[in-house]
Amino acid sequence: MRVIIVGAGQVGSSIAADLDGTHEVVVIDCDPERTQELTYSLDVLAVQGDGTAVSTLEEAGIEQADMVIASTDDDETNIVVCATTKAVCDAFTIARVKNTEYLRTWQRAETAFGVDFMVCTNLLAAESIVRVIGLPAARDVDPFADGRVQMAEFEIDEGSPVADQTVREADRFDSLTFAAILRNGSVEIPSGETVINPGDRVVVIGSPKSVQSFARSVAPSESVGTAEEVVVVGGSEIGYQVARLLEEQEFTPRVVERDGVRARELAEALPDSFVMESDATDMGFLERQHVGDADVLVAALDSDEKNLLVSLLAKRLGVERTVAVIDTTEYVELFEAVGVDVGVSPREVVAEEITRFTREGGAENVALIESDKAEVLEIEVDGDSVLSGRAIRESVPALPTGVVIGAITRGGEFIHPRGDTVIEPGDHVVVFVDAKVVDQVTASL
Repeated sequence: MRVIIVGAGQVGSSIAADLDGTHEVVVIDCDPERTQELTYSLDVLAVQGDGTAVSTLEEAGIEQADMVIASTDDDETNIVVCATTKAVCDAFTIARVKNTEYLRTWQRAETAFGVDFMVCTNLLAAESIVRVIGLPAARDVDPFADGRVQMAEFEIDEGSPVADQTVREADRFDSLTFAAILRNGSVEIPSGETVINPGDRVVVIGSPKSVQSFARSVAPSESVGTAEEVVVVGGSEIGYQVARLLEEQEFTPRVVERDGVRARELAEALPDSFVMESDATDMGFLERQHVGDADVLVAALDSDEKNLLVSLLAKRLGVERTVAVIDTTEYVELFEAVGVDVGVSPREVVAEEITRFTREGGAENVALIESDKAEVLEIEVDGDSVLSGRAIRESVPALPTGVVIGAITRGGEFIHPRGDTVIEPGDHVVVFVDAKVVDQVTASL
């Protein structure tokens, strides 16, 4: 498949790196340094120029393109790229936008703007944050099969009841699969005798109820699923969307916004939230408002550094859990190392959403683990799949090492995979896949 990516920023570069081994990839960017860097670091054709210009698209081979991904940091540019593409060819177009108004317009008429699929960075990031709030012990949560299956990642602390237990001892749940252990930067597929060490990150796949139960066993002291007091710092679009989604779940979040005009706008738009006009880096204000009593604080200010500062202040005051919006994906691991409980990168979230359209096997849903170490895929099985019509114990040997079948749904019903479970055409299978074998697996499933 020939894929043209317009915009070689963090999102575009991430997608290009994911595709360069299996597809013919062309990346367009105005910045000559970015295009030169991509030429040396990836197996892609880099074209310097304006991606909205027909001449640039023609230089990139737009007539032979199967897909065009517009991933610059400017919404209007991305929309124009898609519209221009449709004027000259029938390639599938994907536009990344931040403004939710563009998304609403596109949703009303999905042919609007010449965009076949639109992803909204701010909304996707807010949804990811709210899922983490709903499962406070988890570092990452992703739904599959219309919410019937959950994937969650947990970091095992020194005092966790499951620390130093084997997987067999920790697995006390009817519909849960231990998919992987992330340890010292590597991915390990566990057996029943694998010992869960403090500092490990455990990836589980199962029914939402079983994942909630496992979360309680990981951190029984945390109020899993019952976070009541949530503070959102920053009235950015992401902060607003987080508060709005929390209101839909019957929360009454407190929102802190420094700008008076924006604070009044938020107060009108969020009738079930308590909006405060103040500087959230003011320790005196935080103490007066008893922010330290909050179960969760979401830092959604306009810079990574401010979000780090607010998160650390909140932890010092006693906030149980902090979630920070981190625009620079490379900072996520660093911020989490110095005290932020969960870092959410909007760029990484939107890259996940776009990635599923590029999978050869037509993945219904994709979640990236630790940015690039592994993926969790939801795939509808057809008659040509190596899984079709065979018991799992018979089909798994045909798959490469690094694959775990985590869950199956059939006719809307959850099925916990066992060795003798026969997978049928039409089943939706959620699989954990080591990044090294993703392309091989998607081609065979």
